[in-house]
Amino acid sequence: MTASLIPGSAGPVPPRAAHSRFMQRLRRRYAGELALLPSGEPQHPHMAHAYAALRERGDSVANALRIVRQLVMERLITLDCEQQAPLTVVTTAVTQLAEFALDVACREACAELEAQHGAPIGPQGRRAQLWVVGMGKLGARELNVSSDIDLIYIYDHDGETAGDPQGRARLANQEFFSRAVKRIYALVGDTTEHGFVFRVDLALRPNGNSGPSVVSLDALEEYFQVQGREWERFAWLKSRVVAPAAVIADGSAQALRGAVLPFVFRRYLDYSVFDALRTLHRQIREQAARRSAGRPERANDVKLSRGGIREIEFTVQLLQVVRGGQFPELRTRPTLDALQRLARASLMPQETADALAAAYEFLRKVEHRIQYLDDQQTHVLPVQDEDLRWIAQTLGYADCCPFLAQLDVHREFVAQEFDKLLGGKKEPCKRCNGKSAGAASGDLSDLVEELPPAFAERIQAWCDSPRVQALRDETRVRLRQLVQRTAQWLREPDGKGPGEIADHVQGALRWADWIEPLMRRENYIALLVERPAVQERLLRLLGAARWPARYLMQHPGVIDELASPEMLAGRFSPAEFERELEARHLSLRQTGEDDEERLLNLLRHAYHAELFRTLARDVEGRITVEQVADDLSLLADTVLRVTARWCWPQVRNPHREAPRFAIIGYGKLGGKELGYGSDLDIVFVYDDDDERAGEVYASFVRKLINWLTVKTREGDLFEIDTALRPNGNSGLLTTSFDAYEKYQLGRGSNTAWTWEHQAMTRARFVDMAAEAEGGGCSLCERFDRIREAVITAPRDRDALKAEIVAMREKVRAARPVKADRFDVKHSPGGMVDAEFAVQFLVLSEAKAHPELVPNVGNIALLIRAEEAGLLPQGIGRNAAAAYRELRRVQHRARLNEEPTQVPMSSLVAEREAMLALWKAVFE
Repeated sequence: MTASLIPGSAGPVPPRAAHSRFMQRLRRRYAGELALLPSGEPQHPHMAHAYAALRERGDSVANALRIVRQLVMERLITLDCEQQAPLTVVTTAVTQLAEFALDVACREACAELEAQHGAPIGPQGRRAQLWVVGMGKLGARELNVSSDIDLIYIYDHDGETAGDPQGRARLANQEFFSRAVKRIYALVGDTTEHGFVFRVDLALRPNGNSGPSVVSLDALEEYFQVQGREWERFAWLKSRVVAPAAVIADGSAQALRGAVLPFVFRRYLDYSVFDALRTLHRQIREQAARRSAGRPERANDVKLSRGGIREIEFTVQLLQVVRGGQFPELRTRPTLDALQRLARASLMPQETADALAAAYEFLRKVEHRIQYLDDQQTHVLPVQDEDLRWIAQTLGYADCCPFLAQLDVHREFVAQEFDKLLGGKKEPCKRCNGKSAGAASGDLSDLVEELPPAFAERIQAWCDSPRVQALRDETRVRLRQLVQRTAQWLREPDGKGPGEIADHVQGALRWADWIEPLMRRENYIALLVERPAVQERLLRLLGAARWPARYLMQHPGVIDELASPEMLAGRFSPAEFERELEARHLSLRQTGEDDEERLLNLLRHAYHAELFRTLARDVEGRITVEQVADDLSLLADTVLRVTARWCWPQVRNPHREAPRFAIIGYGKLGGKELGYGSDLDIVFVYDDDDERAGEVYASFVRKLINWLTVKTREGDLFEIDTALRPNGNSGLLTTSFDAYEKYQLGRGSNTAWTWEHQAMTRARFVDMAAEAEGGGCSLCERFDRIREAVITAPRDRDALKAEIVAMREKVRAARPVKADRFDVKHSPGGMVDAEFAVQFLVLSEAKAHPELVPNVGNIALLIRAEEAGLLPQGIGRNAAAAYRELRRVQHRARLNEEPTQVPMSSLVAEREAMLALWKAVFE
């Protein structure tokens, strides 16, 4: 195609852009004004400059805005078709044009009305403000070149105008802003000799076209609470105040977020929106089918047809709405940004997000070229060969065939992902051919006869339960689906092998116990219906042990973690966990929601979700007992580090940007042997010579302990035990490193006891380096020096042995065991024997054998002691193997809420190995 000269134009039109009939009209009509926009990407300042020049020459506000629009369109066609400008260049420019035009229109309309009626006044004499809320692509800054703009007009306060200088002609604020809205529409939406700036659509406002054109913020909040529909949550997801610029600049428009966020993003995972989206999507498809009835050329719609732009948007928005309440980092308006956030949150494979992003960009570029042809608000591919070939060539294809092939590839991928998300087509029940009265009404009685007796009895009780009868019909139908699936799961055979369920009926009964108190919170029933794999994994988890059922009753929301099949194959990643928490914290801070309560709940939700992942891997046999302890200990370390970092700014009058502060972990935390529900034995120390340090760090620690222990709607984090601090419960909550060192090393009259030195063998520094002003490493090194000095200090071997044996007897006496039972932890030959033996070996031999100094755990230290010749051949290794097995037995017993005392005939070899160790060390 060669360059052509348009009659009356300023010069040759670029060859590709020349095919656009819209471009030809623009070049003929506005040849004299084209130079008002500088070359390159049209931006807000350029539009304002062109508008000012047009007004200066005498054009009215309405005409000047329309001419600016035409100039921007001419520039975008050239940039897009000739220079292959990125999609964001086009969408950003069109969005900025809308924002500019609406700002001008708002100022003009309100100024005219104020001159007649005075300013609208709210409480305390403050001026009431109009907010123009952009929805959809305007809110997301994704407008296409011939898009209409979906607007909702809100004003912040009721009241009345001040009146004219004589106090007359007053109007209620509602009437004032209603008149303003009409004037804004005339300036932006009316069609004149210069066309329009944007078509304006108000159908998304409360009560749709039957509602008032403008509503107060109070009325909007009431509408959300009383009448807001599920599909409106998708619309409000992308809402944003776009004009006037003054209310955006001064921050007052942020008040709208307080009403919108709770409506769009629910506190809990919200799978109930799946059906709402299915209904909305079906209506759109039916509407598109009606439009194309008898007109097959209209069926090829890149926006609304199968695999079109709308399905990408729905895919993204559905995942955002379901999880955005608990994962604020997902709250973003632009589709491409949201796709990457979903991938980072592991809610979508990265390759899927990238493929959907590529499809979105391709389809949006096609959409723009369709609209460049005639400036029509259409998304349907043209039927004329020349037009279709032009679209293909401006996208870099030689002809139509490769272009259409690529279009089909993108659309098929989008359609498959969308259908996969919504569960594909819902198949009717084959047993009843979809016509059973029970299936239609949610009646459970006809299912009872298929169930094992114990589970049948529970379901029969549900048939007559007021709690079940009070459910909505739709929810009872869903509950019936879940019972049917559970019945199918019960047909699987019981087994005792790794990963097998020993008693399926017990799993079904625990599932019933779990879901019964949650029936009113219908989102959990919806979640299981929408995600059959989650229900199956949940049943397996509940069938494996009792403790998971109790945990899930306290924290039901964590079951969504089961939605990812990859979850079972993973391990805890401290870096990833911390990154996600900080991303959520940042998202809350950006919307002004980072108050203390929200941060507490954020920490708790993330902690319990991660603990649940470890629990699921554990009961499925994917990780060992030692790996469970490692992961739970790493999780505790990370939660302590993040909590300390978030707490510090909450301290009154902190004297430095970040604390020079450390947490010392003892006991199971120190030995990295945490179990589910373990408390944390910790000591707080600081290394800060500021005169205010003692008071500030004491306040900091009190707040930190409160953040860790207080119960919120998301539960708590840990029980904290600080009894191992210097002077125990009578000592200060936090102490300086100098005082801690003197106490542990016996310098002065106030010194540590032997049992405190025993505890020091399992102590370790919990890394706070992320917030320690670069001093974390030095604090860690100082603690390690103190610990090594304590462990290697010279001691009277016989006196040490006597003290440790006496302490062992004291511990045993405090936990009596029946004569015919063996307690895997406390009985002679139990785990405590190994722990005391290791402590004695470390305290008595570490100076001569430095390989015993590192805190590497009891099993590794027993093997090291044998290799060093401190234990007879085989004694250490046998004891290490026995200790590992006793830990496993204890762990499984606690998971199933069973006693850790077994018959004396059990675990004989393990008990004998432990007794042999005790004898070798202490006799």
